[in-house]
Amino acid sequence: MTTPTSAGELLQLVRTGQASTRKALLERSGLSRSTLTARLEQLQTAGLLAEGGQEDSTGGRPARQLCFDDRHAVVLAASIDTTHAEAAVTDLAGRVLARRAGAVRVADGPEPVLDRIAEWFEALRAEAARPVCGVGVSVPGPVEPGRARVTQPPIMPGWDGYPIDAHLGARFGAPVLVDNDANLMALGEHRARHPESAALVVVKVSTGIGAGLVLGGEVYRGIDGGAGDIGHIRLPDHPEARCPCGSLGCLAAVAGGGALAAKLTALGLPTESGSGVRDRITAGDPAAVRLAEVAGRQVGAVLATLVCVVNPGVVVIAGDLAEPHFVAGVREVLYRRALPRATQNLRVEIGGRGEGMAVAGAVAMVVDAVFAPAEVDRRLAARV
Repeated sequence: MTTPTSAGELLQLVRTGQASTRKALLERSGLSRSTLTARLEQLQTAGLLAEGGQEDSTGGRPARQLCFDDRHAVVLAASIDTTHAEAAVTDLAGRVLARRAGAVRVADGPEPVLDRIAEWFEALRAEAARPVCGVGVSVPGPVEPGRARVTQPPIMPGWDGYPIDAHLGARFGAPVLVDNDANLMALGEHRARHPESAALVVVKVSTGIGAGLVLGGEVYRGIDGGAGDIGHIRLPDHPEARCPCGSLGCLAAVAGGGALAAKLTALGLPTESGSGVRDRITAGDPAAVRLAEVAGRQVGAVLATLVCVVNPGVVVIAGDLAEPHFVAGVREVLYRRALPRATQNLRVEIGGRGEGMAVAGAVAMVVDAVFAPAEVDRRLAARV
């Protein structure tokens, strides 16, 4: 950040923990005391900034702490998966105030799924009884940066280009932001559990397979949102595996939850989805366990390349297949094939199914956008 001068830039310093007293803001900004006071008063009048307790003193009068008022509004956030969805209302620090969850079928198309999410949001908003500053939605498909719609999603029929923001925005009178679920899981993991990690990767293995990358504290999306789409890396030894994207041999078509469900069904063990595969693994079904271990090795082989390129400190395996047998297969091949230099400080962790982290990431995405310095300055100017 350049030397902060506007009220929005001052709030950013406080909100991100870079400065927490007037003295610290004076030193960081170079503003006169009177100008700083005027801009802080703007923020306080708008309900964005509060003064709390006192900083420990090392001599002299203790300074009063400044803090972002993270309770003056709420965020509505939803994580949509292929057969399940979760919605929550949170304060601006991501603390969940109320939650809803249930079965949905993303293949039914955007309108019935989003109508269900909107119903949950209406109930959650009523429970929170605070103004909604933004809506964040996680979806299991590629999203072009800056657009609240999915682009050519292999496992979301009928969603391509659908205006998710228009569907939800008018109903809630707030900006709607949308991103890929693996991206938001990665952002949620980074903010909640690994803020110190300069490079973090989340791999979601459910019906399909995708990865989210957080580099230098920011989600890396590539030029059009395609970064991390490892599920469509082709495995040369599986030319018969047809992927929903239309290609043959994609990793997701070989090792994803949908592929394993089809293999179990072919063995006389009817299984509908990745969550069904997980249920069979949990029950100790030998065929499901064996398939999970093999699939983990296949994913580990692809991740070995990714780890050598990105050199992350943490790889989190999330989704329906984030369980010990699958992750053991990932570790076995990943650590054997990747360069020792790339893995000597690497941790591979099990992240669970990931809906909670996707919701947390959606909240962080909304708060970062709504309270970006330029946006805060724009709203303050409109109040004058």
